Amino acid sequence: MRIFIAEDETAIASFLKEGLEEEGFAVDVAMNGREALELAMTNLNEYDIILLDWMMPGMSGIEICRAIRKENKTIPIIFLTAKDSVDDTVFGLEVGANDYLKKPFAFEELVARIRVLLRNKTGELNIFETENIVLNTEAHLVTKNGQPIELTQKEFALLEYLLRNKGKVCRRSRIIEKIWDIHFDKDTSVIDVFINALRRKLDTKDNESFIQTIRGVGYRVNDH
Repeated sequence: MRIFIAEDETAIASFLKEGLEEEGFAVDVAMNGREALELAMTNLNEYDIILLDWMMPGMSGIEICRAIRKENKTIPIIFLTAKDSVDDTVFGLEVGANDYLKKPFAFEELVARIRVLLRNKTGELNIFETENIVLNTEAHLVTKNGQPIELTQKEFALLEYLLRNKGKVCRRSRIIEKIWDIHFDKDTSVIDVFINALRRKLDTKDNESFIQTIRGVGYRVNDH
């Protein structure tokens, strides 16, 4: 899952980026309003959620939110701001935000709100499964035949992406953008390392891997 953050305070932006990456998200950051608008509009269909600071140099979060809503009515937007009056909250929601979090806030609360909005956006449950493997995003737990399997954050994020797209071919370019937040036409062999790690941990020795390689394209997890 890929998140865009527009935040002009370096310390806050770095803290959010690092924390959300540890939660398994790919994260883009802009620290100027006009740069934020350009980046958001260029990659609007790639982002799963947007976090907007209200007061930014160059262009306010309110202006950015309005511009985004003209192009996309459904992408979740959360305002992160020191403005704390009821009128400010109402105004932020009226211009198109889905949620409003006042600074300072607990990081755990932000993550919880993000996951709720993503769940509402997709209309999906928190549980994804195939054969004997179950992934629970809320509990951040993967089991095989009912037994917990320990995965790294990136392994978990990669498995979640594959299971969310079960039955579809996940192209290497899309995987690298969604999981590693790298826009590249370079070597994507890093994906192979993590796919192999998932196979070692989750495959049943007697059967073909549940992650199918589509040579020259990407990977697919089948429905059965």
